[in-house]
Amino acid sequence: MTDDHDKRPGEVAVPLPPTTDAGVYFIGVIRTPWRERGECPKRGRLDGPVCSIVVDERWRQGLTDIADHTRIQVLYWMHRSRRDLVIQSPFRTGRTTGTFALRSPVRPNPIASSVVELVGIEGGTLLVRGLDCLDGTPLIDLKPDRTATPA
Repeated sequence: MTDDHDKRPGEVAVPLPPTTDAGVYFIGVIRTPWRERGECPKRGRLDGPVCSIVVDERWRQGLTDIADHTRIQVLYWMHRSRRDLVIQSPFRTGRTTGTFALRSPVRPNPIASSVVELVGIEGGTLLVRGLDCLDGTPLIDLKPDRTATPA
């Protein structure tokens, strides 16, 4: 088994800049059954397990009226992904290609987005189906999915 930071044949890494350009506020944490990248589904499924999105206390008022939406877009930070590959060789296909032509979690800014089904709310915790991230993933933002009909 290889470490998530080992390069596969054909992959190219670049040096990262010494500083970042902007700041991000994590507004909570995502709880899922997946502890390792290999366990995590490649795309979330709306018939998958119920996962929890725990919103930090300071941001909980922002959940007002979120129950009016059946689906929510979740933006999160893939905190365990490497950030320096510009050319990748995905395990599934083995076809070497550019990072921006892939949905890989390995990217300069490891931001991911999933549209999930809201199945319940318990205080500041949203219960959802459709996530595809590791347990403990930092939450960046929540937005109603306007393509879904309101609840």
